[in-house]
Amino acid sequence: MRTMEYGVIYAKTATGYSAHVPDLPGCIATGRTLAVVRRRMREALALHLKGMREDGILIPQPTTHTEQVDVEDAA
Repeated sequence: MRTMEYGVIYAKTATGYSAHVPDLPGCIATGRTLAVVRRRMREALALHLKGMREDGILIPQPTTHTEQVDVEDAA
C-alpha cells in the first residue's frame, strides 16, 4: 500500500468547522472543534478511498496544493 497526501481545506463555520478534499468530490467532514474535524476527515478519507476501490473507481492522484500566504492589511 502506498501513501498519498491529499490537500484538505478547513473552514470555520457558525457551529464549528468543515473540511473537504478538492481532489475527492464528496469527501467532507464537520465537527465542533478543529481537532474533531481533523480526526473525522482522516476517517472520511479512508472510507471514501475504500468505497472507490470497492466500486472499481480509479483513485485520482493528489493535485491540490495548499499554502498560507501572508498579506498586510492596507486598512
